[in-house]
Amino acid sequence: MKAEEIAGAQDIPHKFLEGILGDLRRAGIVDSRRGGGGGYRLAREASAITVADLIRAVDGPIVSVRGERPTGLAYTGTAQPLLPLWIALRANVRRILEGVTVADIAADALPEPVRALAAEPAAWENP
Repeated sequence: MKAEEIAGAQDIPHKFLEGILGDLRRAGIVDSRRGGGGGYRLAREASAITVADLIRAVDGPIVSVRGERPTGLAYTGTAQPLLPLWIALRANVRRILEGVTVADIAADALPEPVRALAAEPAAWENP
């Protein structure tokens, strides 16, 4: 598809989308072709591209604390339990995002664990 078509269909500013598509191309997630028949397409099967892949391509590490990866942090004293907390948070975020593919989204078929979490009323509330 052409970037203009995607931008229009998703109501995304074209220039903003071009930046995202550039990131996805550099990460090997999409391919692009110039010219009249050109546009963007997935570089691999939709079932082989996870939401985690997309986020990493556009935003970098999935979970960071003060701009650092959790494994790069060090705490001392009573703050020491924070490191395993951040690592556990990252593991859970990865579990969800690496378990959902572009194919799942396109088919409106999120995995059961994701649907179960989203079905919890508290998930929709802001404390």
